[in-house]
Amino acid sequence: MTDSTPGHHTTLVASDLDRTLIYSAAALGLTMPDAEAPRLLCVEVYQARPLSYVTEAAAALLTALAARSVFVPTTTRTREQYGRIHLPGPPPHYAICANGGHLMVDGESDPGWHARVRRALDADCAALEEVRARMVAAAGPEWLLKERVAEDLFAYLVVDREKLPDTWVKELADWAGPRGWTVSLQGRKIYAVPRPLTKSAAMAEVARRTGAERVLAAGDSLLDADLLLAADAGWRPGHGELADLGWSAPHVTALPERGVAAGERVLREFLLHAGGA
Repeated sequence: MTDSTPGHHTTLVASDLDRTLIYSAAALGLTMPDAEAPRLLCVEVYQARPLSYVTEAAAALLTALAARSVFVPTTTRTREQYGRIHLPGPPPHYAICANGGHLMVDGESDPGWHARVRRALDADCAALEEVRARMVAAAGPEWLLKERVAEDLFAYLVVDREKLPDTWVKELADWAGPRGWTVSLQGRKIYAVPRPLTKSAAMAEVARRTGAERVLAAGDSLLDADLLLAADAGWRPGHGELADLGWSAPHVTALPERGVAAGERVLREFLLHAGGA
């Protein structure tokens, strides 16, 4: 299946969502007095409760950015989880879900892209069930809170970080690496993801389809590193796993802002580099 986006835009903006552009109440990172806090716009409701927010300033920036670029939300969320998010501005023509496993075109998964991903995983990686079984069997009941499979593509555990043994993630990574899988700890989640399943591969496909000549990206987690490295310019917030590790690259700017203020700053940088004022 081929696809193209009509229009003259040549800049593609691929951005992670959670803790990069949108923030839960716990992740807002507001440090000023309540009376000085920015006005917030809810962009996600879950089980009849508000869950994720942007500032009103960020909402205006997002709308402006969509008019000046091909804006592509890029997330590890499943399609169902992504569907709960309603960003300001027009609905994006493209979105990347499940860490690149699904390329969404006008809200529908592109079957050709998904089949291509499946072939790569079948050819190069151990089976998901083998990896999932190893994760669950090795996990300690005193710190394992939940275990999940996302889109039948990758697995993750929700854990109590304070009780997680210091060497557990490295031991799993050492086992998974020769089998074609990567392991990362992000917040309260331990992800096991097949190595070919990347946001950057899906981003490159969108760039090909749209004829984008320049790619901008942002993200805060280890699963965003490949996305940032593949972009022409990138930004990471002052929080998150990449910041904790001091991760950097010559074309990636480490921002000082943390929390929802970082989301605003990322959007200002996108808009400036995409040709906006």
